[in-house]
Formats: sequence, C-alpha cells, structure tokens
Amino acid sequence: MKIIKHSEEVLKIALISKDMHLVRLYEKFEPKEKHFLNEAFQPASVLFKPITLHSESDWICSHPEPTQDFAQFYHDPCRKMPTPQKNRIYVQPIGSFGDSRVSTDVYMKWLKDYGEAFYYGLTVRILGPVPVSHTGCAFRVNEYTRNLQIHAGMGIFSFARYDSEFYSANYKGTLKTAKKLLPSDYSVFDGYYTPEITSKLLLRSCKTLTHEIGHIFGLHHCQWLQCVMQGSNHLEESDQRPLDLCPICLRKLQSALGFSIAERYKALQRWMEEEATGTEEGLSNEASMSFVKSVSAFGLTGRSPARSARCGCGKPAVLEGWNRSDRLGI
Repeated sequence: MKIIKHSEEVLKIALISKDMHLVRLYEKFEPKEKHFLNEAFQPASVLFKPITLHSESDWICSHPEPTQDFAQFYHDPCRKMPTPQKNRIYVQPIGSFGDSRVSTDVYMKWLKDYGEAFYYGLTVRILGPVPVSHTGCAFRVNEYTRNLQIHAGMGIFSFARYDSEFYSANYKGTLKTAKKLLPSDYSVFDGYYTPEITSKLLLRSCKTLTHEIGHIFGLHHCQWLQCVMQGSNHLEESDQRPLDLCPICLRKLQSALGFSIAERYKALQRWMEEEATGTEEGLSNEASMSFVKSVSAFGLTGRSPARSARCGCGKPAVLEGWNRSDRLGI
C-alpha cells in the first residue's frame, strides 16, 4: 500500500496557481466557496483525502502520466468549453439491457438527471438505442472467460463488465458456443445477458459516465487527491474512487462551465433525494411510479465511512461526498 501525499504548498499551487491572472480569478469566488476549495491543501481535511494505491496493478502505478494542475488545464488550447450553440451532452445507448427488474427508460432517466446535476448548466440528451452492429466496432470472445468484449476507439461503458460476477465462473453471460465468429456476425449479441440493475450498478454507472465526460472537457486523470477523475485498471480500484471531484478538478470544471459551486451541490443533493414521479418528462405514469431510485450503495463510496451532514433545510445529506454542502452553507 502506498499513499500519494502532496505538500500543502504543492496542492495550493495546483489549485490556485502562481499566475496572477488565475489568482485574481480565484479571488472572485464567494468566501464560502474559497473556504470549501481551500480544503484541498488543509492537512487535516476531512473532506478530501490523499490517494491510496493498494497494488502495483493500480492505474497510477501502471500508467505513468504527468500531473495536470489548474493552470495547465486553463491554458490548454485544446480543451473544450460549451457555447450557446453547443451545450448538450449526448449519450448513445448500444444494445438492450436484457434481463432487468428496472425499465431501461427509467434507468437512463436517472443517469440523465445525474449527468445534468454533475455538469450543472448543461443538458444531457439520451439518444435512441442502436444495435451493436450499427457501431461497426470489432469484438471478440475472451478465450478464458468466454465473455463478449467490444473494442472501440471511443469511450464505451459496459453494463456487463461492471457486474460483480463478470470475471467469475458464475457469470450468467458466459457464452456456451465455441464456434468461431465472423467479424461481421453480430448475431451473438442478440439476447445477450445483461446484469440486473441495482443500486451498485447505478453508482458505478454514475462514476463512469461523469469520469469519461470529464475527459471531453479536458480533465486529465487526477493524481492530486481522491477524485472521480482518478484512473482505474479494475473494478476494485474503480469502486474505491469517490463520486465527486477533488477541489482542483472541480475548479477546472467550474472554469469550463461557469456554474455556482453551491448550486451544483444543491442539484446533486436533489438528485439523491428525489424519487421518480408520474410528472417526469418522457416517462409514462406507470413506468415512473413503478421504480424507486435505489441509492443505498451511494453512502458507501470510497474507503472512509459515510458521514452525514445537514443542509439549511434540516435534511441529512446521505451521500458521503455531499456532506461538503455544509461547508458551503447549503
């Protein structure tokens, strides 16, 4: 086990910078926002912890990458920023969800709403599902696990791979046929098993969705503090990541989108507390009333125990990361 612990001065520079223009921009934050962001370099911070590496197979050990501080992000000529004409995030479902208790439409609505809270100020649109054959992606059957694997030059989140049983001999999606498949024969995906949608799968989906979209806006893998933008090589490492951004990555995203930090946390807290109702756009009354958003796994993110905080209305913020709201006076 190894802990990556940067000095107070290094973290302060990574967050605020030595560039006087960027320092002046930082000073424009509201006092409570600055107090919150300053937790990045407080040695005794209870909100943001150093990164812990548990094995040589962890991402940072096996993928040496340069760090990216706020100044490097801000001055990157290739980073993306929304415009009035381009302010939507599109999510393309591929294939079907297979055997599930939860309606696909309801589940995608949960992901859509979470994406809009996380990337506060932008709209997330879920496109109509397409079969795997429409993507033209190459695929193979793993010779050891007999599981289907898609290869693509883009970010694809596999619901199957994030099932706890995917790498075990008990996985229900293991293919029984041993015949060699042609590169153009996608029929093997017809009726392919997809894991049941659970609170844990929803948690993993929210993490992966926001992590991959973060790269689109120019955020590199985080190596400063525990953060959803940390890279991960395996499911255990992914589960150890928190749901939210560290202050350095949060400032990067705020710089790109221009949101109020406090309002963003309010939106995330609302997502945690709201249940599907018959008034939700795009869902039938029957579908929206049949499923309750399960967030039980969200209180167990990271290795430190979940901590409850209270917002201004007296309700507990049940999500560990969202206990940050009390530092913003929410």
